[in-house]
Amino acid sequence: MKKLLCLLFASLFLVLPAVQAKGTICAVYFTGIGCPHCAKTDPVLLGELPNEYPDFVLIEYEIYQERERNANLMLSYDSKYKSGLGIPLIIFNESFRIIGDTPILKNIRNSLSSVQSNDCPLLDGKKPFGETDINSLPGSPKIWSKERILIKYGDGNVSNSILRDLLTKNITSVLKDTEYEITDPVPAPISGGEIRFQHAVKIGNWIFEWNGEGVQKNKNNLTGNKTQKENGKIPTKHTLTLGKIISLALVDSVNPCALAVLTLILIAILTYNPKKKRNVLFAGLAFTFSVLCLYLVYGLVIIKFFQVIQTLTSVRLFLYKALAVFAVVLGVLNIKDFLRYKPGGFLTEMPVALRPKVKQLINKITSPAGAFVIGVFVTLFLLPCTIGPYVIAGGILSALDILETLPWLLIYNFIFVLPMIIITLVVYFGITKVEDVSGWKEKNIRYLHFIAGIIMFLLGVAMFFGLI
Repeated sequence: MKKLLCLLFASLFLVLPAVQAKGTICAVYFTGIGCPHCAKTDPVLLGELPNEYPDFVLIEYEIYQERERNANLMLSYDSKYKSGLGIPLIIFNESFRIIGDTPILKNIRNSLSSVQSNDCPLLDGKKPFGETDINSLPGSPKIWSKERILIKYGDGNVSNSILRDLLTKNITSVLKDTEYEITDPVPAPISGGEIRFQHAVKIGNWIFEWNGEGVQKNKNNLTGNKTQKENGKIPTKHTLTLGKIISLALVDSVNPCALAVLTLILIAILTYNPKKKRNVLFAGLAFTFSVLCLYLVYGLVIIKFFQVIQTLTSVRLFLYKALAVFAVVLGVLNIKDFLRYKPGGFLTEMPVALRPKVKQLINKITSPAGAFVIGVFVTLFLLPCTIGPYVIAGGILSALDILETLPWLLIYNFIFVLPMIIITLVVYFGITKVEDVSGWKEKNIRYLHFIAGIIMFLLGVAMFFGLI
């Protein structure tokens, strides 16, 4: 009997490790809004898995829109955990990390099901989630757990136990004795979409959003129902500004070769049928519309190219600086054309060798429909002298999803073709002659280069030093 009791007692110790409570599984995830591969993993890692695995806590760092605060963290994590510089990337520890959309989607569920717990892989070492100093997390992290998200938006200090409990325990109980402000939930952006929440509160420098039961106003709710915008919340920060896009478009719009091509088209129409002045209006607008359509397509191609190479995050980290240097170079080349002008300047004007071919095409125009068709082909000859600012704009816009870039491209290209529209209307209404427009362009061509050069140079310097 004693031997049987000893055997049962020993068996109990053997079974205990297998039935012990499962701990928190913590990991760090690097992603980028606009990354096509991240668009496949974000909905799973940030939307599905936190709900499927209640003990899973994911610290997210978005590196495209939060480039200034989060991008360099990839270099630090690579130095610490040898994790590499590609995205999407999820890190569990030194010996276990998964990179790439297909490997992540193929292995992540089996990995989460096979581990009992995992310490948070932090830059100062691994720590259990219950001991993690959330306030000291670098950059702009978002922490996902269950149907909850915790977003850092500024500097400050909140009790770490409160922040951890919000992600893992009963929300109403945690907030009962906590100062907070009820706020309107803002959808959390992910690559290729967004994740919505029903409720949100502000606690110090953190925004906490969740689904399920809400909370009531109480004595600790200091300011009532404010929007996150009023509270100063900025979930993500676009590195682009309207000023950048307008500046680049203005440089492109005063490009001498684009204006020269339009005046040649108007002259061709007038020469063919000088009495039908209405054809000038229709031909000019048809050509302008053709350029607008084709440049929208070129813009989408440029943006897609940058998005493809951005999957190599080591390239993405230096892309913005490279675009800034390119802008400075373009500025210097245009200023050079002001100081010592020579037709067909590199990246500033249409090459001289292409001009006879363009003129041959234009001379075939006999109608507005012909102006549109010829415009399609002429845009290919315009590219060498207009592509510079457009490439920079495309690189900046590549941080957005492809559909989100369309309004920006429309703004850019409308400004680009605006001088063409103005010239067409001025000639049609008889305010001036086509020859006068052409003569004005030739007379002031050096000053057009100077204006473009100064704008590009200053924009490039400001981008390089992070001023805009």
